[in-house]
Amino acid sequence: MNFINYISGKNLTTEERKARKQKYTFGLISGVMLGISFPPVPFPYLIFVALIPYLFKLEKLNGLGEINRFTYFTAFIFNIITLYWVGSWTPDADPFLLIAGTVLMFFNPLLFLIPSTLFYFAKRKISTKTAMLSFPLFWVTYEYLYSVTEFRFPWLTLGNSLPYFRSYIQIADIIGAYGLSLLILYVNLFLFYSLKLFFEKKLVNSFYLSTGLTLLILPIIYGNIKINDFELPAEKIKVGLVQPNLNPWKKWEVGNLNEQLNMYFELSEKAVDEGAQILVWPETALPVYLLTGRYEKEVKRIRSFLDSNSVSLITGMPNVKFYHNPSLAPEDAKHLKNSKTLYTSYNSALAFNPGMEEVQTYGKIKLVPFGEKVPYVEKLPFLGKWIKWNVGISSWNTGTDTTVFIIDNGKLKRPVKAAAVICIESIYPGFVASFVKKGGEFIAVVTNDSWYGNSSGPYQHKEISVLRAVENRRFVVRAANGGISCIIDPLGNTLEETKMFERTVLTGEIVPMKNITFYTAHPLLVPALVLVFTGIIILIMIINSIRRKTGR
Repeated sequence: MNFINYISGKNLTTEERKARKQKYTFGLISGVMLGISFPPVPFPYLIFVALIPYLFKLEKLNGLGEINRFTYFTAFIFNIITLYWVGSWTPDADPFLLIAGTVLMFFNPLLFLIPSTLFYFAKRKISTKTAMLSFPLFWVTYEYLYSVTEFRFPWLTLGNSLPYFRSYIQIADIIGAYGLSLLILYVNLFLFYSLKLFFEKKLVNSFYLSTGLTLLILPIIYGNIKINDFELPAEKIKVGLVQPNLNPWKKWEVGNLNEQLNMYFELSEKAVDEGAQILVWPETALPVYLLTGRYEKEVKRIRSFLDSNSVSLITGMPNVKFYHNPSLAPEDAKHLKNSKTLYTSYNSALAFNPGMEEVQTYGKIKLVPFGEKVPYVEKLPFLGKWIKWNVGISSWNTGTDTTVFIIDNGKLKRPVKAAAVICIESIYPGFVASFVKKGGEFIAVVTNDSWYGNSSGPYQHKEISVLRAVENRRFVVRAANGGISCIIDPLGNTLEETKMFERTVLTGEIVPMKNITFYTAHPLLVPALVLVFTGIIILIMIINSIRRKTGR
């Protein structure tokens, strides 16, 4: 039977058509429940039962093609509901972004075939029970490995569905987002087994039911204890988050730089009047390489504003480095046109302190695949010529090191260390933890989600920062070009936030924190354990396969 006949139902008996319809109905139910478990839909509790229909059918399927077709269908529904916004679909959207978003809708579900394929081989080489019990390990293995490739887009990590479930996510200060994913999967698995035995044999299996409920309830108990016992140090500082609401497609046009800078100063003045000691502007606040020497007037204006108001500034900004001596340039440096000079350009964060000449810089490390950098373009440079945004931001270099900014001015009692990350970097739990581990006392996220309109994307992105706050027990301040700018406390509560697409400033108090959580100290513990156990299971599969072939 070929694939077209399979899809059309040709050559299938009535019973086979009925079974196929039921199977894909179960996949549809799981896909929809997974999708509406994620923000901004306020149904995070569904994630703990969303996979049960999928598991009912997965356990019974035998062929690799059959398993993977079913899995792809379920994942495709999940992806469409949750990531429909990725192509932008706004009137000004770049055609490349529209195409990339469409391709992602079909490519991303393919990654879910990693755990289903491992399940198939475990079922064949070991046993169905072992395969089912190992399935959560296979899934989290996929989630983590996906996050470390250059094609990475780990937006759909299952733990990211839970920011609205405040009491449950507190345990993330020990196990992080991947640990939350593992709990979600095992709750689904044990509740599935409990329901299966009840439907098939009218039995209530106390082990499966109690285990599933324990994995659901214990984190809630832990979370409530944390929430009730949590105390903040007395030290407070006030931040001002500037939300300029500039059209991201238009601001790259030359000629309106002074107007943009005037607008930033006007909004920043309001923040200063409300007591702000630290200002935060969004990602690529100005569409120029500010520190090249060509914009001395603009740099002088920024310094003058900060000096006169005794405030510091953290801002997103493009940055570039030139290498007139090619031997000193890094391997990924690019050639200037008609010149021997090489350069590297970065989507950066900058930190200015009043009265200080030094500008602290950080170059973004976790670049958006295709949007900011073509994967493996160093090895296949011709791809960089083929794949490029019209706005000209698809060829950033990758930053080389995490940098913690030292914020120091006359309004602060002491210098404070800031962990500043840029846009999509906030979805990588271990990466953000590395800034905090280096001494970051609060987390600043500079971002621009306006590319995607008033869709689910900006709301999901904002809520993922809730997990970073809880994992590291740090305040998160988030300055977004068109929203959502916000202040999140270490328990994951959003204290203040702006609306989408308004030009405004948000001021509020935060507390710099120094204590390191277990998760911050050991962010790779859960992924490492999952990889080890998955590796052991794969090794057992290989050994069993060799034994069967040799007859031993």
